[in-house]
Amino acid sequence: MTHSAATTSVLAVEELTAAELERADLLIADSGVRISRFAVFVPADALGAPRPITIRARAVVGPFAVIHGGTILGEEARIEEHSVVGKPEFGYAVGRLYPGAGGETVINAGAVIRSGAVLYAEVHIGVNTVVGHHTLLRTGVRVGTDTQLGHHLTVERATQIGRDVRCSPGSHITSSTLVADGVFLGAGIRTINDKTLTWRDPHHPSRLVAPRFDTGAKVGTGTTVLAGVTIGEQALVGAGSLVTHDIPPRALAYGHPARVHGEIQ
Repeated sequence: MTHSAATTSVLAVEELTAAELERADLLIADSGVRISRFAVFVPADALGAPRPITIRARAVVGPFAVIHGGTILGEEARIEEHSVVGKPEFGYAVGRLYPGAGGETVINAGAVIRSGAVLYAEVHIGVNTVVGHHTLLRTGVRVGTDTQLGHHLTVERATQIGRDVRCSPGSHITSSTLVADGVFLGAGIRTINDKTLTWRDPHHPSRLVAPRFDTGAKVGTGTTVLAGVTIGEQALVGAGSLVTHDIPPRALAYGHPARVHGEIQ
């Protein structure tokens, strides 16, 4: 089958097996990969554009995982059952419409995507990073190496997470948040990037300003961090706090609202 004929065939079929994808010349697989016969591949996006899928040596794709076009799995990466990787964004969000276009989604060597996780297109996952069960990473999220994202997290579009980060379960990381290297976020953290709660108002467009967590900052379970707030390097915020203003580097802060009560030695 020629490439053009294969592409036409792909556009007519939304979901393919690995064997069908290979025959369509849209699967690049090294030796030693393990792909479940129940895995599903969707090379074409909502606009009909097919993208190849690359699976490097000894990578594993589990049963009922759904892999979209443009995905690159590094050596020994693992995609567990019922995960979705490379899903194109479709619909209205953050002031714009997404047409369902695919993109390059990279799961680097040794990374693990746990069962039920959903990663949208243009997500990049660092070497040996783990994404927990049923965690959602929206378009354009970047995660560094040796980071652990717990289960049932929501990480919104264009957020950047560094290396050696720990995000505990059940948190919401709002769009465009910056999480630097070595940050530790407890469970149930809530972050906010909108001070006016404006939604689809053409006369008053929303001005979104995400919070920032600088290198080595630690934030306790159940804390809410408001729009535009910076948690400084090595600062520690106690559990259950409401952070309305910047926390200086190495400060110990807690309360509702949070106030500085000392310095980390």
